[in-house]
Amino acid sequence: MKYDPIKKVFGDIVSKRLLSRRFFYRLLDLMFLRSWHVRNEIRSIYKREDILNILDAGMGFGQYDYFLLNYFKNSTLLGLDVKEEQVEDCNFFFNHYGYKNAKFEVADLTKLDYKEEFDFILSVDVMEHIEDDRTVFNNFYNALKSGGKLLINSPSDLGGSDVHSDDDESFIEEHARNGYSKEDISEKLTKSGFTKIQTKYTYGKFGNLSWKIGIKIPILISGFSKILILILPIYYIFTFIPFVFLMWLDTKSKNNEGTGIMAVAEKN
Repeated sequence: MKYDPIKKVFGDIVSKRLLSRRFFYRLLDLMFLRSWHVRNEIRSIYKREDILNILDAGMGFGQYDYFLLNYFKNSTLLGLDVKEEQVEDCNFFFNHYGYKNAKFEVADLTKLDYKEEFDFILSVDVMEHIEDDRTVFNNFYNALKSGGKLLINSPSDLGGSDVHSDDDESFIEEHARNGYSKEDISEKLTKSGFTKIQTKYTYGKFGNLSWKIGIKIPILISGFSKILILILPIYYIFTFIPFVFLMWLDTKSKNNEGTGIMAVAEKN
């Protein structure tokens, strides 16, 4: 069993359970290195008191929306996803917890038609699923206000999606591309009109090892049989501290290469 089906199993378990959903968000923030990098980057760009109109383009379970709405208390947020069940799920959770400044809608990012409505657009691990990424980048540019910022997180082409050659099969399903290079994503963002483009690699030598220890191996174990999920607590007793320490090292390192890539760009 691959990554997405396993992820959906855990998502379904907490779907309508409000307290466990909050715990689930905390767990995702702890266990996934991309969340460490994304949250750190947002904190480096904005202060808590900034009031923003935010677009989360491809919000999935809504874990980044939970962070954003608690970090930017007075901001408004629109979350978009192509999966109707994810949209219904997020509307249920956030409405029941009183987040009146958030709403979630079904949308195809290639067909967005917003004009200068958002101060900040976040898109985490979405663009690798979309073949026509140039159109989406154009749509993001049009949707941003002048001075607005875009943050993209994606696998890189240096082993992202667990692919190291053209013959490899991705561990992560439904990808239109294995990942971006710095040059590729910078060129596409520039052609869309973005300026002040900054890119950096994530999941370097420490982060890539942490992902294998903390995520890939447990998912492979779970894929053999659901019964084997019961041994995961024992597995994490021995691996959790080095797993978290390696993630921390990755956030503190300047990675010359890595299997993840992050880009921040601005609209003049």
